[in-house]
Amino acid sequence: MKNVTDSFVSLVHWPFAGSFGFNTDILATNPINLSVVLGVLIFFGKGVLSDLLDNRKLRILNTIRNSEELQGGAIERLEKARARLRKAEMEADQFRVNGYSEIEREKLNLINSTYKTLEQLENYKNETIHFEQQRAINQVRQRVFQQALQGALGTLNSCLNKELHLRTISANIGMFGTMKEITD
Repeated sequence: MKNVTDSFVSLVHWPFAGSFGFNTDILATNPINLSVVLGVLIFFGKGVLSDLLDNRKLRILNTIRNSEELQGGAIERLEKARARLRKAEMEADQFRVNGYSEIEREKLNLINSTYKTLEQLENYKNETIHFEQQRAINQVRQRVFQQALQGALGTLNSCLNKELHLRTISANIGMFGTMKEITD
């Protein structure tokens, strides 16, 4: 810094023309120079700076306006989305309630259907058992009848002679005759 001030000091030794000269006192000359420069800048740069600031202000206002419009649109879309969400939640709840009631109804239908099927199967089983019992009883009756018939035939064959046989046939024919007369 000393070299810079020395170069200005060396300019002081030049011969002066009239009252023109350099003031080497930095403290006295610096505020004056700054005020002159600032005055010139303000005088000439005032319009440019004003235009720049106005343009910047307009851009900021446009950006704020656009942001507010976007915010309004976003709020509107958000409200619509919330309304759709509420509607979807209500429909989901309705489907859930309907689904639960449908499940309960189907469950009851299935239980009733199963009960009816079991009842039918029980009836078929009882009918089958009754049929098999009747068939077994009929088979036993037929065997008993066949055995009784064979035993009676064997007894008759061993006890009956021709004369007794003819009398029995005649008595039976007589009974048939009387029965026929009664029914006519």
